[in-house]
Amino acid sequence: MKTHSLLLSAAVAASLGWAGTAAAQATSPPPSVKSGAELEEIIVTAERRSESLQTTAIAASVLSGADLQSRGVNVVDQLQFISPSTVVNNFGQGIDFNIRGIGKGEHNTQTTTGVITYRDFVPSFPGYVTGEPYFDIKRVEILRGPQGTFAGQNATGGAVFVTTNDPIIHGGVTGYIQGQAGNYSDGGVQGAVNLPLGDTVAARVAFNYETRDTFYDISGPWWGDDGNLDMISGRLGVLWKPVDALSVLFKVDIGTLDYGAYPAGPALQSDNPPVLATNDLFNLSANAKMKAVDRYSRYTLKADYVFDNGMTLRSVTGYQDASTAYKADLDGTSTGIWTFRDLAYETLFSQELNLISSDEGPLKWVAGAFYQSNDYRFPKDTFVISVCPFGAPCDYSLWGTNDTWNAAGFAQVGYELSNGLAFSLGARYTDAHTANNVHVMQYGLPIYQEQSESYSGWSGKAAVDWTLNEQNFLYAFIATGFKPGGLNVPVGPALPDPFDEETVTSYEIGWKTRLLDGHLNLQLTGYYNDYKDFQVIVGYPLFPTFGFELNVPETTTIYGFEAQVQAAFGNLSLDAGVGTTNSKLGKFYATDTRDPVVAPWLGCDPKNGSASPTCLNLKGNEQTYAPDLTFNAGVQYVFAFDDTDTLTPRVDFAHVADQWATLFENAARGDKLPSRDIWNAQLAWTHGSFVTTLYGTNISDEHYPAALNSGLYFAGPPAQFGLRVMKSF
Repeated sequence: MKTHSLLLSAAVAASLGWAGTAAAQATSPPPSVKSGAELEEIIVTAERRSESLQTTAIAASVLSGADLQSRGVNVVDQLQFISPSTVVNNFGQGIDFNIRGIGKGEHNTQTTTGVITYRDFVPSFPGYVTGEPYFDIKRVEILRGPQGTFAGQNATGGAVFVTTNDPIIHGGVTGYIQGQAGNYSDGGVQGAVNLPLGDTVAARVAFNYETRDTFYDISGPWWGDDGNLDMISGRLGVLWKPVDALSVLFKVDIGTLDYGAYPAGPALQSDNPPVLATNDLFNLSANAKMKAVDRYSRYTLKADYVFDNGMTLRSVTGYQDASTAYKADLDGTSTGIWTFRDLAYETLFSQELNLISSDEGPLKWVAGAFYQSNDYRFPKDTFVISVCPFGAPCDYSLWGTNDTWNAAGFAQVGYELSNGLAFSLGARYTDAHTANNVHVMQYGLPIYQEQSESYSGWSGKAAVDWTLNEQNFLYAFIATGFKPGGLNVPVGPALPDPFDEETVTSYEIGWKTRLLDGHLNLQLTGYYNDYKDFQVIVGYPLFPTFGFELNVPETTTIYGFEAQVQAAFGNLSLDAGVGTTNSKLGKFYATDTRDPVVAPWLGCDPKNGSASPTCLNLKGNEQTYAPDLTFNAGVQYVFAFDDTDTLTPRVDFAHVADQWATLFENAARGDKLPSRDIWNAQLAWTHGSFVTTLYGTNISDEHYPAALNSGLYFAGPPAQFGLRVMKSF
C-alpha cells in the first residue's frame, strides 16, 4: 500500500506540474462533454483499415473514451449495458462474455473464449485477468457475430477492440488529470500527458489508481480488511516516425488489480427439496480465507510502412505476462467446509503480419499471417479443492502446465462496382494445438496426465453490399467461426476423452441509413446462426463433484434482430439499441448431478441417452447466457451559458432480460438469472478547462446475481455515487 501511495503521489505531482506549464493551451472544452450539435462519423478498424460504420457490413457498437465515462463504463462487465445482444457474467476469476448467445459458458483454461478482446491491436488474455480498467481510451469497438477472418479462432460470437490514446508528435504538452470520490470510501485518480521528444518522437504516459471499501457485510471468522478494492495501472507509449512512410508505436501496460475478494452466497438455502435463498446478495457468511489479485504486464509493438503506391506492410507483436491468485469459500457459508484456492501464471505471445492494399480504387485486399502461444502454469499446492478440514486426504489438488498455440493464414479481397455494389470474400485457416502435463492428487489417489491434441479448421466471410445513395446502405453476408477443442482434466485413473472443435455459420442482413438531414443514424440487423458441436460441461455420473466437457451432438439454432440509433438535434443527443435472441438446443442427453442420480452405472450417452430416468433430453432448451431481449438508451442535453460554461445532464437505462446459467433450466435450483434494469445518471459542469461531474451508477440500487458458478450467486455492483473533477491541459 505504501508503494502504491508513493507512485500515486509522484504521478499526481508530475501531472500537475505539466498542467501548470501548459494551462494557457487549454482553450477547447475537455473531450468528456460534447455539444451534440451534429453526429460524428463512427469509425471501425476491425478489418485492418479505418472504415465508416455506416457503410461497412459489420454490426457493431463503437464508443469513444468520453462516451465510456459518460455512460458509467470503466470495466468489461459494463459493456452489456451499452451494446445489444451482449451479456457479461462475472464469476470472480474470469467472465462469461457472450454475444448473441455465443462466447464462453465454461470456466476452465481449455475452453477458449468465443469473444476475444484485442488491446492495442494484440489479442489479450482469453480467460483470466479480464478486469483491466478502461482509462485514457481512444475507442472501444464491440463487434457482433463471427469475426473469423481477422480475429480468428476466439471470435465465434464476436470481438472487442480496445484502443488507447497514442502519443502525438508535434502535439505539445497536453493531457488531463482527474480525481474522484464516492460512497464506499471510493477514491481514485487518473491522468495522462503527451510529451513531444523531438521532431520524430513523442511519448504518452497514463495512469489509473482506485481504492474502495467492500460492498459486502459478511459474518464469520474469516473477514478482515482484505475485502477492499485496491487497483493501480500504468501505461507508457512511444511513437517514432523518422519518415512519413514509417511509424513505429511501442506501448507497455502494467498493473496490479487487488479486488480484495469475490464473495458469493449459495443460490439455495436448502437442497432437499431445493429452496431458493432469500438473503440479500451483499449480506453473506463465510469461514474461509478469500483473495482475488491479478497482476499483468503487456508489451506491444506496431510498425507500419506505407509504400509509394499506398500499400501498407504492418507488423504487430505482443508479449503479455500475468498471474492470478484466488481463494474462495466454496460453499458460501460459515458452517460448511468446502474451500478453493489457486494460483496460475499465464504467458501470451502473438505475432501478426499484414499486407494491406491502398484505400484508393475499386479493388481492396488484405493478406496476413498470425501465430500465438498461450501457456498456463499451475505450481504445486496452489490449485486445491478441499472438502473437509483434515487436509490432503480430503483434497483434490492439481499442478502442471497447459500449453496452447495456433498458427493461421488469412486474406480478404473486395471489389466495388461503379453502381455502388461491392463484393468481398475472406478466409482464414487455423491450425491449433493443446498439451497438458498435469499431476493430480484426487483424495489420496495420484493421477498423471500427459496428453495433447491438434485441431484445424476454416473460417471466413462472403459479403455483398450496396450503397444505394449517401443515405442508405444495404448488406448481406455469410460468416463462419471456428473454436478449437481441448483436453479434459483427469478424474479417476483413466485419461478422459478430449472434446472437439465447435463451429458457427451466421447468415446476416442489414440496412444502415441516415435520416432527418443527417441528424439521425439507424442500423438494423437480422441474423440466423447454425451452432454446431457446442462445447459444454456436464457432470460425471460416478463422480458428481466433477464435470467433463463434450460437444452437443446436434445443431443449436440461434436467431434474432438488432437495431441501433444515434441522433443529435442541436444540443440534444440520444442513442439507443435493442436486441432479440431466440435459441434452441439440438437433441442432447445429460445428467444433472445436483439431483440424486438414478442407476449411474447405466451411463448417459450424449447422443442416444440411456435407460436411466435421470438421463435427460435437453432438446429445445435455450442456449445459456442468451437473454431474449436486451435494450439500452441514453439521452443528454447541453445547456450552454457562455463561451466556456456548459451544464450537461445525462441519463442512461439498460435492460437485460432473464437468462439461463445452465442447460438444465432448473429454476428451482437457481439456474435462471433474473433480468437486470440498470439506471445511470450524471450532471457535468464544464468551466474552461475544468469538468466537474456528479455521477451515479445503478442509481436504483438493484441487487441482482451477475453470475452463477458452483451453486453460488455472484452479485453485480450496487448503487455507486460520487464526484469527479477533471482538468485538461
